[in-house]
Amino acid sequence: MKSPKPIVLVVVLLLVLVWALHMFKERSAELKAFNRHENLVAETNECLDAGEWICAEKSVRALLEETPDDKNLHLHLAGILYEQERYDDCIGYVESLGYESKELDYLRQKSALLKQEMATLGLERSAHFRLEFEGRLSRRDVAEALAVLEVAYDSLCRLFGFSPENKMHLVLFQSEEYQGVGPRPDWVGAVYDGKLRVPVNVMEYPEVYRPMFFHELTHAFVRAMTRAKVPLWINEGIAQVVDGSRINKLRPSGGSPSLNALTEPFINEANRSSAEKLYWYSERMVREMLNRNGSFEFFREFVQSLRHLDVDKALKKYYSVSAEQLLDEAR
Repeated sequence: MKSPKPIVLVVVLLLVLVWALHMFKERSAELKAFNRHENLVAETNECLDAGEWICAEKSVRALLEETPDDKNLHLHLAGILYEQERYDDCIGYVESLGYESKELDYLRQKSALLKQEMATLGLERSAHFRLEFEGRLSRRDVAEALAVLEVAYDSLCRLFGFSPENKMHLVLFQSEEYQGVGPRPDWVGAVYDGKLRVPVNVMEYPEVYRPMFFHELTHAFVRAMTRAKVPLWINEGIAQVVDGSRINKLRPSGGSPSLNALTEPFINEANRSSAEKLYWYSERMVREMLNRNGSFEFFREFVQSLRHLDVDKALKKYYSVSAEQLLDEAR
């Protein structure tokens, strides 16, 4: 039997190489598509967790291009439109889907209700803020609130080297229905729950509302900047350092709080004096961190690292200390 001619072997080898190259390209394309999908899912979850609705919308719409019939993504997109207060868009999108869903119908009805509610609230805007308010707030108070917020915004942009992507919302409320949370302790003034919610009567006291705006706006910046669930003692500590309202306050009497108490939501604390203690120790612990390195850019990198590191690992990496050690130093 004759052996294959060299030219035949060359042709066979070329065919094998072409096939292998085709399989490699096909596999590479599949891997690239898989990695793109996984990155989109991770980015979507980060944006949703942080309430960063613009980036969440971009990611969800990109995922819908891959799987346009995904009902879970439909619900996410409707919810994102709702959270951006694009109520007409939310209603139109839900109705365009053409199928019944209890969750989607809730968003449609809630959007219609809030459209009607917005007609009863006063509304003003500035470059970076939308202000909603109850009652007949004076033009002076409206202008003052927006001016203070814009000053705080510019200051925090310079401090953190960061500008939030979304416009921020302030609600000056009288009625409990606009305070953004359920029953809460008497000591709670303003809250940040995606919106800055401030009792309208504080506008009578500039020495109160000015640091209050800086404090709550710092929470908004930290959330937008990190997309992370930052431990309460860090979040409240840095907000107090920024607003400057507790500088040189004396240590509260009695024993120090536990680290666990400093991590849980402070709003759960019914007792004013106990809450004051949590705030004092939070501020002192953050100051101990800044004593080690006073750069806010460095602090921002530390907070952003909490996306993938637990608190003590991040503290060890950036400040060579643990949370328990910081608490001991504050004591």
